[in-house]
Amino acid sequence: MRSSNPVFSSLTDTQRNHGQNPYGGYDQFGGQYQTQAPVKSERSMTVDDVITKTGITLAVIVAFALLNFGIMLFVSPGLSMILTIVGAIGGFITVLVATFGKKYGSAAVTLIYAAFEGLFVGGISLLFSGFLVGQAGAGALIGQAVLGTMGVFLGMLFVYKTGAIKVTPKFNRIITSMMIGVLVLVLGNLLMALLGFGNPLRDGGMLAIVFSLVCIGLAAFSFLTDFDAADRMVREGVPARMAWGVALGLAVTLVWLYTEILRLLSYFRGD
Repeated sequence: MRSSNPVFSSLTDTQRNHGQNPYGGYDQFGGQYQTQAPVKSERSMTVDDVITKTGITLAVIVAFALLNFGIMLFVSPGLSMILTIVGAIGGFITVLVATFGKKYGSAAVTLIYAAFEGLFVGGISLLFSGFLVGQAGAGALIGQAVLGTMGVFLGMLFVYKTGAIKVTPKFNRIITSMMIGVLVLVLGNLLMALLGFGNPLRDGGMLAIVFSLVCIGLAAFSFLTDFDAADRMVREGVPARMAWGVALGLAVTLVWLYTEILRLLSYFRGD
């Protein structure tokens, strides 16, 4: 069962391709087979591994976000914005490397992503909160976005643990289709903005508010597929190093959710 998160999809595909299930299964022709337990060169991944690696990844993101804050305050706002762009591009490239370059369990790739994404998060927080233009309450807006992100994450974890929403192949296909649709809309909106036809999905109007709500909802439901993929990898006994891949996948969703919540809150900020 595939995850809608591309990082997790690659992780689970790797395990299927290498036959990590020690109890056997079905070959490509439908015939059942049994295998002996593989000889493991390292211990299996645990929930504690996932928590620890995810915590380290988020700590690096926060540290580099604060670094970008400091650069803006004490060095140069222009340099801070350049680092924000570098962080966005670098983070995107790193995710592509992790997804298509077979670097799912690499601590280096995950931490490099966290560093890039920290620069991006720091800069985008300053931009959306109005801090760069001296907007009152900018810090409170960022704090509300952080609390909102944590609330959604914990809420969806509770939903997953209680089984209130079942993660099925159909559910994953729906989430994946919606994410593709959102990506197409974002690219179309960007093209319109570059050509001078406006920015309807990001201009703070009613359509922009609805679009942000859709993105927040989609990011929230993506957590369910992330949790399910991580849970299955723990049960299947994948190598412990794969916890870095899980941390990367969760960080991607968390950053997306945070930026969308912050963007939405900025629409309602008083002038």
